[in-house]
Amino acid sequence: MEHETFDLVVVGGGVTGAGCALDAATRGLSVALIEQRDWAAGTSSRSSKLVHGGLRYLEQFDFGLVREALRERGLLHQRLCPHLVRPVSFLYPLTRRVWERAYVGAGVALYDALATLGGSELPRHRHLTRRGALERAPALAGDSLVGGLIYWDAQVDDARHTLTVARTAAHYGAALASSARVVGFERHGDRIVGAQVRCLETGREITVRGKQVINATGVWTDQVQEMAGRGRIRVRASKGIHLVVPRDRLHSDTGILLRTERSVLFVIPWGRHWIIGTTDTDWTLDLAHPAASRADIEYLLGEVNQVLAQPLGLDDIEGVYAGLRPLLHGESDDTSQLTREHAVSQSVSGLITVAGGKYTTYRVMARDAVDVAVRSLPGSVPESCTHETPLLGADGYRALWNRRATLAREAGLPATQIESLLGRYGSETLEVLDLLRARPELAEPLVGAEDTLAGEIVYAATHEGALHLDDALTRRTRISIETFHRGTATARAAAKWMGDELGWSELDRQREIAHYEARVAAERGSQMQSDDQTADAARLGAPDVRRGFSGESQPEAELEPNPTGGVRA
Repeated sequence: MEHETFDLVVVGGGVTGAGCALDAATRGLSVALIEQRDWAAGTSSRSSKLVHGGLRYLEQFDFGLVREALRERGLLHQRLCPHLVRPVSFLYPLTRRVWERAYVGAGVALYDALATLGGSELPRHRHLTRRGALERAPALAGDSLVGGLIYWDAQVDDARHTLTVARTAAHYGAALASSARVVGFERHGDRIVGAQVRCLETGREITVRGKQVINATGVWTDQVQEMAGRGRIRVRASKGIHLVVPRDRLHSDTGILLRTERSVLFVIPWGRHWIIGTTDTDWTLDLAHPAASRADIEYLLGEVNQVLAQPLGLDDIEGVYAGLRPLLHGESDDTSQLTREHAVSQSVSGLITVAGGKYTTYRVMARDAVDVAVRSLPGSVPESCTHETPLLGADGYRALWNRRATLAREAGLPATQIESLLGRYGSETLEVLDLLRARPELAEPLVGAEDTLAGEIVYAATHEGALHLDDALTRRTRISIETFHRGTATARAAAKWMGDELGWSELDRQREIAHYEARVAAERGSQMQSDDQTADAARLGAPDVRRGFSGESQPEAELEPNPTGGVRA
């Protein structure tokens, strides 16, 4: 990156930035992608993990957004990454007779019709009697509904999908760097011609030069524009939190969609777990580590318990995660009313900003941003082809899925384990199995995380760009939200496997464990606080593992192992 001048420099390693890098690389452009922390470390790993059109946007008459998102849902599920996107059904309980069934039924019928126009292959909605609804979702209290509708959408492992988009961009020639923070812009007169980048692992700074720079930093949009001097797009952060509970705490064969006074609430099947969310509240505090408060958690539990026969309690919660939606700034004080459309702007010569939108429409956002960028590039640049470019792991996935029993016998693993690997890596599962074959000790499950093999931690370090323990336990795997210990019982074993690959000293390993344990403790502490301000202060008690990184502008202390136990700053 230091010695090349790129056609495009993309700032931001979330799904939109990764999508921009892939779009540009597959047009034959040279592109550098820069991310200050880890791939998908922000919003793109903290969503509801749904690929959907947004049924509620039909009530806002935003038919264009819904149609576009449903078309993208079909592309992702059928062509681009079938290994990462899978169908999921939702039951909508009806609480009013006659008129509600007609009203909601008409909306869901329109939703299905728009999906069909986009080439959807998912089942169409069905009307259910009260008995039929309770048969599919026995967890619901009998007096909480008079009937129901069941409809289909899709879900995705957002962090792994974003990582896969980035890796696919690298496959087509993009240069990628995580732990690389943009601290300023290089100028030639009034034009931006590159980014000044600091490595957060070493402190070294370089200039990455580009003919155009794309700002795809989500909730950081305004700060990056300020570095350039001005900007036309303004982003407002809306916090959404989710709870993760074990699958056996709530008996249902389908997901559940509930209306609340503020928005909608999803109960989403997620492997051996349920994800319950989300909230939608304004957030003006730390952008890097949004905190879930006790009030947020109690709100979600209160809403879902209104319809459950056996209420959920705090002891049922395995994991909690909070993320920020980058909403285009509007006049409304209610973030749930702000648009989910996206915008692309070139307010400073050489700098293009893309912001807003939904996770589902990342590819369209990326295409539109690159379309604007190429107008200032010399020569003829081909049109976007990402709508027909499968992500890594997609080619051959369905054939391997059909052969999963054979793969299990050959690898000496349970069939369920092969299915899990295929759902994470697609056809790249063969690389993971080659690793296990060469090193049989890696076929053992991790301590405290029986769904994850030791080899997956090694693969994260050798193939997927994981630089820190948190990268592996939080985004390459979901151990941090899918276990009651939130990864602390797994941290030592995972640090051993990662450290062997990355050349960590014993002090490095202890420091990584200390950072991870401090992060979990800070998150647990924030979740005991009554409001956003005290939750934010508690969460910021643990520094970021990337040295010198700060969510705002102050440098952070580094944790060191404490020989007497725990950690110290």
